Amino acid sequence: MTALTLSTAAASGLRADAIVVGVAKGAKGLVLAPGSEAVDQAFDGTLAAALETLGASGGEGEVTKLPSPAALKAPLVLAVGLGPVPEADEDDSTDVSADYTDETLRIAAGSAARALAGAKKAAFALPLADAEAAGAVAEGALLGAYAFDAYKANGRGGKNAKNGKAPLAEIAILGGKPRDKAYKAATARALAVTEELNRARDLVNTPPNDLNPESFAAVATAAAKEHGIKIQVLDEKALAKGGYGGILGVGAGSAAAPRLVKLTYTHPDAEKHLAYVGKGITYDSGGISLKPAGHNETMKCDMAGAAAVFAAVVAAARLGLAVNVTGWLALAENMPSGSATRPGDVLRMYSGKTVEVLNTDAEGRLVLADVLAKASEEKPDAIVDVATLTGAMMVALGNRTFGVLSNDDAFRTAIHETAEESGEPAWPMPLPEHLRKGMDSPTADIANMGERMGGGLVAGLFLREFVGEGITWAHLDIAGPAYNDGGPFGYTPKGGTGSAVRTLVRLAERTAAGDLG
Repeated sequence: MTALTLSTAAASGLRADAIVVGVAKGAKGLVLAPGSEAVDQAFDGTLAAALETLGASGGEGEVTKLPSPAALKAPLVLAVGLGPVPEADEDDSTDVSADYTDETLRIAAGSAARALAGAKKAAFALPLADAEAAGAVAEGALLGAYAFDAYKANGRGGKNAKNGKAPLAEIAILGGKPRDKAYKAATARALAVTEELNRARDLVNTPPNDLNPESFAAVATAAAKEHGIKIQVLDEKALAKGGYGGILGVGAGSAAAPRLVKLTYTHPDAEKHLAYVGKGITYDSGGISLKPAGHNETMKCDMAGAAAVFAAVVAAARLGLAVNVTGWLALAENMPSGSATRPGDVLRMYSGKTVEVLNTDAEGRLVLADVLAKASEEKPDAIVDVATLTGAMMVALGNRTFGVLSNDDAFRTAIHETAEESGEPAWPMPLPEHLRKGMDSPTADIANMGERMGGGLVAGLFLREFVGEGITWAHLDIAGPAYNDGGPFGYTPKGGTGSAVRTLVRLAERTAAGDLG
């Protein structure tokens, strides 16, 4: 686990493996960002020129390393790009504002932390305009320092762990104010949120032979006990007794039985109650409607919604937010076998409605439907479900943006704003009423498939059918950003990303503060 400290030490005298400074694109070339003054002085004012000689441009997330002069105790200087100088005067390339956005600082700190894997300690001398900026640097660095190597021979879980290239072990934020309450609160928040987000990443990255509904529930149980969260786990017998036909139907083909986990965090001063519902398909083969070759390899990530909900509830508890948050994890494994649900079967859901299953690979909406109905019984002020639900949403929004659908336009806007504020790209999507007719079934109350075009919107309309009357609800389809199958970038690693965790935590904070009606 990476350690985090605020430091008032001078960059020149700090003992560390590296000092991180920011550089930006000015009107006339490379510009040193605030925070780099002491390092530049150690270079006799030639740091910018040296970096330009090495090809540095100041582009966002660009990393350039150079050896330190004798005046610095750290042997390495790492310059990370911040992009264009904010509000730079085109006639004066020395006009440098400290007003970089929080997301710019997160990306810069994360890029630097990734580049310093294997180092024991790094000092971050990035521009800090206020406590929120310090929190953003901490968040980016802690997320960028993440690594999942538990299954590698030279990783943390292997026999040769001492030979592995461990993630950055200690982060010192220079220019921070360790005695200032705002700075302490901002970095403490960053630590709590990133540790839980990284736990969600670990869950998404864990191979499905080790993470099934039962073992996921065990992880949640241990965390709940540690952080004073009430937990209830329904096994297959309790699910059958309770009439959870959707969860049982999806899990029917697997040797690993399904589970429903309820996590309850309460605060004595809370005036609002949020319910978070997460899709937790620990492996999705597609069931009888088997996925084609090339689409199965990353399906361990189909529980990313449940991982996000789990992480957000624990983070809310660690932060002591004055809001009640209930997290629901709908856990099942979708496999083909002689006992699996077939296309054409009809399931009776928890709500009493019946669903004709036309495609067993549209399973996420089935487990969510049960839990949306159950969560509605508690009459929360709002329900938000999170799911890697449809490939159609990826076609619409790409791999880095999640869709936001809601039965309330104002709530949809609020979540979109909250996501963007948190550094998570999102986009509001509609629920066109004309698409509902495509799910009419001659046999059941509704089918789990409708029109192919607009499939992500159809899925949202299906889920809306199971939300209690008068309850504000939103659906986050994180199919694109939940798993990064490409190369790492900024503070985002390859593999599980922890998508939606920060949005859910920030939504809880805003609700606790009374910002949301």
